[in-house]
Amino acid sequence: MAAAAAALGGLGLLRARLRLAAAAAATSAALGRTGLRAPSVRGGAAAALPSSGRSYGSQAKEEEELRVRYLDDEHKGIVVLGLNRSHAKNALSKNLVKMMSKAVDALKSDKKVRTVIFRSEVPGIFCAGADLKERAKMHSSEVSSFVSRARATINELANLPVPTIAAIDGTALGGGLELALACDIRVAASSAKMGLVETKLAIIPGAGGTQRLPRTIGVSLAKELIFSARIVDGEEAKSIGLISHVVEQNEAGDAAYRRALALAREFLPQGPVAMRVAKLAINQGMEVDLVTGLAIEEACYAQTIPTKDRIEGLLAFKEKRPPRYKGE
Repeated sequence: MAAAAAALGGLGLLRARLRLAAAAAATSAALGRTGLRAPSVRGGAAAALPSSGRSYGSQAKEEEELRVRYLDDEHKGIVVLGLNRSHAKNALSKNLVKMMSKAVDALKSDKKVRTVIFRSEVPGIFCAGADLKERAKMHSSEVSSFVSRARATINELANLPVPTIAAIDGTALGGGLELALACDIRVAASSAKMGLVETKLAIIPGAGGTQRLPRTIGVSLAKELIFSARIVDGEEAKSIGLISHVVEQNEAGDAAYRRALALAREFLPQGPVAMRVAKLAINQGMEVDLVTGLAIEEACYAQTIPTKDRIEGLLAFKEKRPPRYKGE
């Protein structure tokens, strides 16, 4: 009996060590995407990598289908990605997905970006999903390639190291809702319509919907919505936890965007490195058991100890003034 107990104890210790090793490996890979060096799970604090030094003005970079705006003044650090395909209800075309991928790729390595807002520049619509007219002209092999590219782009959006907010001022269906689900926070007008409607077309959501929706609202309800292809408005979306905030639409048709902008401004005063590793700790921790999640938190916490921002935060607290963080 004693030998059996010892063996079981040794197995438990081995499992714990394996969980910690897995946590360290997962966190190391994810921290690499944030531009930080990963410590060992048990301490080993490492300094953050220096900023790229790139800066932005307040001008809009207008593209045909995607507008990228780097806000300035009191909104400095907020970047707005605006879908702008009015003739196609912002449907996801090959060109739009390519532009989104390029924009996200630029944002993920820029340490001056603090929050990203995804919105529509077209009144009454967020994104109608995939461009079915374009898809009808594709060969079957092209369809598979396009869906893979769209999925990868939306995954890159989800993996951005800074907070992301989807401002849903209009209809978000299929891939449009999948795009919003990849954001950390969703804000919608009460009049907005949302749904994963792919089963009506005898297909399933292919850009993360079957995975992110149940993680957001629960498995049973997600199955119900996907099986029925049901469309919900902003009020119902808020009641089931699909969105965080619902607002009454205004005459300009941008109430959700204005609420998203107010949320983004709440994030700006916080320590940039802390924001990045907090998001990482939450995202990584939600995919594992609690013990491994706590190990991930420990590794992420160690990233904040040696930073200049932490020293500035403590000094500002002592001097009773707002901190002046530089993301270092």
